[in-house]
Amino acid sequence: MTRIVWLCQDLRLHDNPALVAACAEGDVIPVYILDDAAQLGGASLWWLHHSLARLQESLPGLILRRGDSASVLLSLAAQTGATRIHANRHYEPWWREAASEVAAEVELFLHHGNQLADPASIRTGGGGRYKVFTPWWRNLLEQMPPGKPLSVPAIDVLDGIESDLLSDWNLLPTRPDWATRFDAWTPGEEGARQALRDFLPKIEAYNETRNLPSVAGISRLSPHLHFGEISPATVWHVASKAAGKAAEPFLREVGWRDYAANLLDQLPDYATTNGRAAYDRFPWRTGAQADADFAAWTRGRTGYPIVDAGMRELWATGFMHNRVRMIAASFLIKHLLIDWRRGERWFWDVLVDADQAANASNWQWVAGTGVDAPMMSRIMAPLSQSEKFGARDYIRQWVPELAGLDDPYIHDPDEFGMRPAAYPAKRIGHREGRERALAAMRETRDGLD
Repeated sequence: MTRIVWLCQDLRLHDNPALVAACAEGDVIPVYILDDAAQLGGASLWWLHHSLARLQESLPGLILRRGDSASVLLSLAAQTGATRIHANRHYEPWWREAASEVAAEVELFLHHGNQLADPASIRTGGGGRYKVFTPWWRNLLEQMPPGKPLSVPAIDVLDGIESDLLSDWNLLPTRPDWATRFDAWTPGEEGARQALRDFLPKIEAYNETRNLPSVAGISRLSPHLHFGEISPATVWHVASKAAGKAAEPFLREVGWRDYAANLLDQLPDYATTNGRAAYDRFPWRTGAQADADFAAWTRGRTGYPIVDAGMRELWATGFMHNRVRMIAASFLIKHLLIDWRRGERWFWDVLVDADQAANASNWQWVAGTGVDAPMMSRIMAPLSQSEKFGARDYIRQWVPELAGLDDPYIHDPDEFGMRPAAYPAKRIGHREGRERALAAMRETRDGLD
């Protein structure tokens, strides 16, 4: 019998339950569909091109099609006589809608291979779903460790099926090619496995170094996990074996990714809708000046060195250090009073690890609008955060206008009258921005829980 394997964000051969199940039943037709409903950003398309190119090398016979996922799958099933489709479950609304359409016409077997556990299996004592991270995490730990990763199966691919050419999809930027510094990344399954190997010597110090942008202490596994080039179960087992209990702070961050999928599963519009409805009345700034402030933020020209360093790193590499992401997001939301959704969409377009669930939950957490978030009155002070987390070398790397400044001037050149003429003035003072944000929050206070 011939089975279709519908690949999406699971571009790997190791520990791929859908692939294993399909191969156990006979010949397979592995297919990846570029569906415009996914609305992938530019950086994600760059990564996708290279990840698919690597997968084609290890999986000859991979079929590429562009179009509506349900229509393509049903047409392929009719063309080949395949009566069953295997896929790993995803939680993006567009994917769930496509899966529902397919399941109405043919057998669709869904497997859990992209999370540590099935999100629906993590339940409260009353049988409900968790929206708060800490009790959710405690419950997840009761199911850990995850099952041992599956080996690569014997794969017999059905020949003779027409496929698009990857080059015809034109996923790579050309005019201009803004991805010239993306060469620090190695998309694909082997790149993911190497990234994990490279991180293992750092894992025991992770809890101390993960907040230090000037130190190479983070895993940089997020884009590999997002595209499914490595499974979270593999990461869990390898990290636990390498570091034992010392791996727990890192594994908690892997768990946060699962938690985000859990929220998106319950709240499909979480990327566009406040988790706390009372914030729907928040007085976000709009108009020409807000647009100018937003543009300055995207270009790393806010006058706040730590924010600008992060935004420039993001534009150059498709990535930003996790601590700096929070600082930059908080600055946009709290200091500039610009709707978190504008920042979320910018990150969606320029992050190589842009993940709908994680992106939405992280932005709503920083904004204070999420279902499990600190109150919006928590305002990060970017200047003191920069000094606290030793960002001086990070700033020197990404803001060359400030590279010649000595400590402690580099964190806030204005405080010492040391701002170079080439470096922009602050869009707003910290105290002024904080007071403006608190005033806006007071306007919204009625009805907040």
